[in-house]
Amino acid sequence: MRLRLSLIGLAALLLTGCMVGPDYIKSSVPMTPAYKEAPPPGDGWKIAQPNDEISRGNWWEIFGEPQLNALADQVAVANQDLRVAEARFREARALIRFNRAAEFPTISTGPSIASIRDSLHQPYRTSTFTTSDFLLPFDLSYELDLWGRVRRTVAAARAEAQATAADLQTALLSLQAELATDYFQLRSADAQQQLLNDTVKAYTDFLQLTVNRFEGGAAPKSDVAQAQTQLETTRVQATDIAVQRAQFEHAIAVLIGQPPATFRLPPAPLNCQPPAIPVGLPSQLLERRPDVAAAERRVAEANEQIGIAQAAFFPTVTLSASAGFEGTPIGNVLMGSSLFWAVGSSATQILFDAGRRRATSDAAIANYDATVATYRQTALTAFQQVEDNLAALRILDQEAQQQQQAVASAQESLQLFTNRYKGGVDTYLQVVTAQTFALSNELNAVNILMRRMNASVLLIKALGGGWQVADLPSLTEG
Repeated sequence: MRLRLSLIGLAALLLTGCMVGPDYIKSSVPMTPAYKEAPPPGDGWKIAQPNDEISRGNWWEIFGEPQLNALADQVAVANQDLRVAEARFREARALIRFNRAAEFPTISTGPSIASIRDSLHQPYRTSTFTTSDFLLPFDLSYELDLWGRVRRTVAAARAEAQATAADLQTALLSLQAELATDYFQLRSADAQQQLLNDTVKAYTDFLQLTVNRFEGGAAPKSDVAQAQTQLETTRVQATDIAVQRAQFEHAIAVLIGQPPATFRLPPAPLNCQPPAIPVGLPSQLLERRPDVAAAERRVAEANEQIGIAQAAFFPTVTLSASAGFEGTPIGNVLMGSSLFWAVGSSATQILFDAGRRRATSDAAIANYDATVATYRQTALTAFQQVEDNLAALRILDQEAQQQQQAVASAQESLQLFTNRYKGGVDTYLQVVTAQTFALSNELNAVNILMRRMNASVLLIKALGGGWQVADLPSLTEG
C-alpha cells in the first residue's frame, strides 16, 4: 500500500512538475494622492462614487444630447476600425486554445496498404513471390510539463488576450470620443452659421439705413460703400462655415460606418453646457483606463516569457506510445493476434548551444523591463491627460465668463454708436468698427463653448469612460 501511494505521488509530480522563472508581481507606478488641477470641493465637482453621473457603458449620455446618443450606439456595431480590433481579440482567444492543446497528448494515425512483388531476377529467387501488408497504427506523444513551459505559454496567451480585449475597449472609447468631439464641433459650426446668418440680416438692414440716409442727403456715399463691404465680408464668412460643417458631417458618417453621401444631420446650433464630471482619485485611474490595463497585462505576459526562456535550460521529457493492427491478408487485420504495441519515454537535453538559450533568456528579461517602462509611461500619460483637461475646463470656464462680459460690452457699444450715427453725431466708421468687435466676440463665445464641450469629452476619455478593469474577460477556458 505504501509503495502504491509512493508511485501515485511520483506520477503526480511528473505530470504537474514545477514552475521555473519569476512569479508575477504587479509593477508600481508614480502616484499622487490627488490631481493638482482638480477644482476644490463645492465647485460642482465631486469624488467619483459607484453611483456617479457617468454611466458605466453609455458615458456620452451625461451630455443630454439625444442625437449624439443615437449616433454613439451605431459606432459599436458599424465602425470598421472597431471590427479590426474585435477580430484581433478573437484571434488572441483562439491562440489560448492553441497553446492549451499542448497540455494534452497528441494522438495520430496513419493507415497504409502495401503490396510487394519480388523480382525473379533477385539472387537466390526461383519463383515469383507477392505479399500484401495492411497497417492500422495509432501513435501517442505527450510532453511532460516538468518545468512549467506549457503552463506559462498558456498564461502568456491569456494575458495577451486580456491585453487585446483592453485594446478593443481603448479603440471603442477613442472612436466614441472622436464622434462626440466631431458632433460638438459640427453643432458649433451650426451655431456660428446661425449667428452669421442673423448678422447678415442685420447688416442688410444697416445697408438700407445708409442708402436711405445717402438718398436723403444725410450721409456720404462712403457710408454706403462701408456698409456694403461689411455685409459682403460677413456673407463670405457665413458661406465658408459650410466647409467645416460638411467635413465634420462626413467624419461622423465614416465613424458610424456609412458613406458620407447617404448621411445627413439637420442643423441644430450648439446649445448646452459642460456637465459636472466626477474625476475620482489618481489611484482609481489605473483601474479605469483600458490602455493602462492593456500595458499591465503585457507586463504579465512578458513575465511568463522569462519563465518559458528559463525552462529551455532543463531537459524535455516526452512519453510516447504506439499501438495498432497489422496483417498480411486484410481479413485478419483486426484479429487479436495482429495487435502490436510499444511504450517508451525519452529525455532531451541540450549540452551546448553557443549561448543561444542564455541570449533568449536575457532578451526576455530585457523585454520585461521594456514592458514595465511602457506600463509606467502609459500611466503617467494618463495622469497628464486628466490634468490637462481639468486645467482646460477650469481656465475655459473663467474665460467663458469673461467672454460673456465682452459680448455684452460689444453689443452695448454697437447700440450706442448706431444711435449716435442715426443722430448724426458719429460717422459710419464707428458703427463698422463696433459691428466688427461685436461679431468677433460673439463668434469667440461660441468657439469657447465648443472648446469646453470638447475638453469635457476628452476628460471623460482620459478617465476611461465608464470602463473598469473588472470588465476584462477572465478567459479561464480561452
